[in-house]
Amino acid sequence: MTLFDGITSRIVDTDRLTVNILERAADDPQTPPDRTVVFVHGNVSSALFWQEIMQDLPSDLRAIAVDLRGFGGSEHAPVDATRGVRDFSDDLHATLEALDIPVAHLVGWSMGGGVVMQYALDHPVLSLTLQSPVSPYGFGGTRRDGSRLTDDDAGCGGGGANPDFIQRLIDHDTSDDAQTSPRSVFRAGYVASDYTTDHEDVWVESMLTTSTADGNYPGDAVPSDNWPGFAAGRHGVLNTMAPQYFDVSGIVDLAEKPPILWIHGTADAIVSDASFYDLNYLGQLGIVPGWPGEDVAPAQEMVSQTRDVLGRYAAGGGTVTEVAVEGAGHSAHLERPAVFRHALLEIIGYVGAAADPAPPTEAIIIRSAD
Repeated sequence: MTLFDGITSRIVDTDRLTVNILERAADDPQTPPDRTVVFVHGNVSSALFWQEIMQDLPSDLRAIAVDLRGFGGSEHAPVDATRGVRDFSDDLHATLEALDIPVAHLVGWSMGGGVVMQYALDHPVLSLTLQSPVSPYGFGGTRRDGSRLTDDDAGCGGGGANPDFIQRLIDHDTSDDAQTSPRSVFRAGYVASDYTTDHEDVWVESMLTTSTADGNYPGDAVPSDNWPGFAAGRHGVLNTMAPQYFDVSGIVDLAEKPPILWIHGTADAIVSDASFYDLNYLGQLGIVPGWPGEDVAPAQEMVSQTRDVLGRYAAGGGTVTEVAVEGAGHSAHLERPAVFRHALLEIIGYVGAAADPAPPTEAIIIRSAD
């Protein structure tokens, strides 16, 4: 595991499983909750992806990044997808309990955004930062209002993963000789084309920690009479976000509404109203044959769904700030770290935020409402 300067790793024993976390060596374990920030990674990644932003946060904050089950250095316990992302959320709660952290500011990226929204449904939080989060209605298979397209979530879940990509994860392939290599997927999907870094090998290393054991990534599939011929199974990572199991739109009804930052790139290829990871959109483009048409299998309007739900959250008394980062892809914290840092410090109410440099003009604050 490649750790950056000042970042340490340790295993936390919980009553559910063993969990790997990253911390800053100089952070004080007695830091109060209102200065504690907990980072949750997304699918096919790990806590390693948070190291740059952890290094860059003010020294009087405590920063912790957690490896979800089946990723990084955490135990590769199977995932019960019929619980949505609750296995992940419950693991996170057990980890914070073991660390004696009763409440904190939570940051979730992609699938991790869904995990922290589920966490907020079940436990108090101080704030939520959602970076390119999965739609509150899951990934794939829904109309804009969240209604499901089919009773079995056809085209969603584990069956949608590319078999060659899975094999390359198993083989720990670090090459860029095919579109399905993890490195190529990172370049094409995780970031925009103008992103440059000296740390790409670390990000690929993080992706390669993904467990492909039964019950982990990607998960099972079942046959379907609906196009494209498969539907979500009951186990594994991708099935946790199938709409029959995953719906966190109930955050709009929380009695105590933590402030929410929603930050996302305008060039995101994964979470988008035109996602290249949505089989219905690929069918619309003719990439997946046999598409039955817009009436039957429309592309999921992921960003619009999130905006709708968070709009209702704000209308119900919550505070929501949306920051669209012009030209960024799926990973604003890597691609525009100054923008991400400033927005995060603002939402957690950090007293030094006023002295933090203002976001560059590439960040467009679309809405700040309460």
